[in-house]
Amino acid sequence: MSVIGVIPARYQSRRLPFKLLRKLYGKSLLQWTWETASKATLLDKLIIACDDPKMEGVAKDFGADVVMTSVQHLCGTDRIAEAVRDMDVDIVVNIQADEPLIHPSNIDSLVQEMANNSSLVMATPKKMIDDDNEISSPNVVKVVCDKDDFALYFSRFPIPYYRESDISKVYYKHLGLYSYTKDFLYTFKNMPPSHLEKAEKLEQLRVLEAGYKIKVIETQFDSWGVDTEEDFKKVEKILGEKGYA
Repeated sequence: MSVIGVIPARYQSRRLPFKLLRKLYGKSLLQWTWETASKATLLDKLIIACDDPKMEGVAKDFGADVVMTSVQHLCGTDRIAEAVRDMDVDIVVNIQADEPLIHPSNIDSLVQEMANNSSLVMATPKKMIDDDNEISSPNVVKVVCDKDDFALYFSRFPIPYYRESDISKVYYKHLGLYSYTKDFLYTFKNMPPSHLEKAEKLEQLRVLEAGYKIKVIETQFDSWGVDTEEDFKKVEKILGEKGYA
């Protein structure tokens, strides 16, 4: 079984311009993410799929395999689909370019789960939330699952809603990491955007609304995406505390 990890890297960014090339302790955000993902043991190959020659040059300079893709793609899924179109692979892992703190074991857990269960078409991780600020933040996506750990719903709103105050409250954060079979990646790409996806701005809801299942794997390792200046400073602080300063 062949497994490829793809980091879709868009040069322009709506909320934080050119964020992937911003430096953290001498390395670009993109390089931090690539180096971390490179530590996963179950990837046969790791590539960066980018849309700009400057980003391509930066990525090649730090040793990454790079595939150039169209600037027209509106989401990472479409960029990945173009990048792996002619590759002979079974499982594709979508690794968010702006998550330098993603733990390599989270990547391996998704690959292992799909390798062990041929009926799965897609998987993603979750982590129990231990910061009350994340529960109320719309930038932190929450997920609820069924008894077999398949996703029931993803939301920017705190879910579930606890009507009774004496019930122990548990919330799970969805981490932005996905694995798919290559066949399902193209099924996903060709689905029209769904009503719930448009409402929440979460493309994984397209999958649920179409009737497919997403396996959710619990992890103890958190991660943070960099979408704002505040996020950038948070990641910078965490890396500093880890001794990279």
